[in-house]
Amino acid sequence: MYEIIQEDQQAFLILNNWGSQPFDQFWIMVSETWIWAPLYGIFLYLLYKNFKLKSLVFILIFLGLGVTLSDQLAGIFKTGIGRFRPCHDPALDHMMREVKCGGQFGFYSSHASNTFFIVTFLSRLLYRKYKFLPYFLFFWAIVVSYSRIYLGVHFPLDILMGSAMGFLLGGLFSTFALKVIHKQNKDDSVKG
Repeated sequence: MYEIIQEDQQAFLILNNWGSQPFDQFWIMVSETWIWAPLYGIFLYLLYKNFKLKSLVFILIFLGLGVTLSDQLAGIFKTGIGRFRPCHDPALDHMMREVKCGGQFGFYSSHASNTFFIVTFLSRLLYRKYKFLPYFLFFWAIVVSYSRIYLGVHFPLDILMGSAMGFLLGGLFSTFALKVIHKQNKDDSVKG
């Protein structure tokens, strides 16, 4: 385990030190949730355009529950595992670029988990209609996740674990949503 942590720290230092001060504000912005509000509006429009209102309500419920679970699980892991964020790790003092710092513990990244949850969830629901969408969405999730390393608030393993958890939860919740939608469509066709 010690070797894995050492490799993770080395990978972090390489990725973190690629940054330079003129780009810091850009990566801070990428990492902010509010900046993506127009994109979330587009996602909502695409869902509205492709699903009946009743189905859309269930989709939004599953989406909200899934993001909440994704976020809360990350918080439980952070306090339970207690791995310092890079910006709080005394072993990395004067070796990293600290652009921003968060809470004391960082394993695993809730940004990565939540973003990969949304991406997986939406990809599963919309890929048949928009074949290019999953490529765009996963690129977006990778950029947002990398911003956390750039800023100095997460190690690569924090990001990888967060991405994996978001991917798994997104797959699970999208499966639930698709089953409910399928059942609704089946019930509607029987009634009609």
